[in-house]
Amino acid sequence: MIRVLLADDEQLIRQGFRRLLEMFDDVLVVAEAADGEQALAELARLDIDIVLLDVRMRRMSGLEVLDALKGRAMRPRCLVLTTFDDPELLLEAARRGADGFVSKDITLEELMAAIRAVAAGANWFQPALTSSLRQALLRRRNGALAQNCATLTEREIQVLRLMAGGLTNRQIAQSLQTAEGTVKNQVSSILAKMAVPDRTLAVLTAIEAGLV
Repeated sequence: MIRVLLADDEQLIRQGFRRLLEMFDDVLVVAEAADGEQALAELARLDIDIVLLDVRMRRMSGLEVLDALKGRAMRPRCLVLTTFDDPELLLEAARRGADGFVSKDITLEELMAAIRAVAAGANWFQPALTSSLRQALLRRRNGALAQNCATLTEREIQVLRLMAGGLTNRQIAQSLQTAEGTVKNQVSSILAKMAVPDRTLAVLTAIEAGLV
C-alpha cells in the first residue's frame, strides 16, 4: 500500500486528487495539507511513503518543504505537482530533492504511473515538461557540462532517457532487450562520465545538456 499525503493550498484540487486516488487499491490518502507548514506537521506524525506536493503554496512553498525535508531520516518520496510550465522552477524543485514532477493536467493513468514509480524508488520527470526544460535550458550549457555529456555513447543516452521516464534497471533492460547487469554497468558508466553521484543528478544534468 502506498501511503500518500496531498499538499496543495486549493481544497478542490485536494478533493479531486483524493477521489481519483481512492479508485485504486494500492494507494491510500492518509492526510491532506493546505500549506507547507501543515504538510511538515503531518509528516512529523504520520508514516508517509509519498508526498504529492504543490510547488506554490501559501505560508511555506513546496520548495521550502523540500529544503526542510533534507537530511531527515525516513524522508518520504516527493512528487511535485504544478500548473506552471516553468522550467527553472521545476529544475530548482528537482535540485532541492524532488523525486519527480508532473503537471496537474496529467491523465489519471500517467499520475498513477508516476506515483508507483516514485514510491518504488525511481524518478519521474514528465516528458512534456522535460521537453520544455530542454528548450529553455539549452542556453545554459557550459563547456564542462557539454564535454562530460559528449563522452556518452548512444546506448548510454538511451538509458538516460529511460531513467528520466522513471524506469528501473530491470525495466530498462526489458525495454532495450538486454541483461539487467548490463544496464547496471551502463548506469555506473553514465554517473562516472557525468561526474554525478546518483541517478537524479544524472537526469538533471542530461536535461540541462538537452539530451532528454
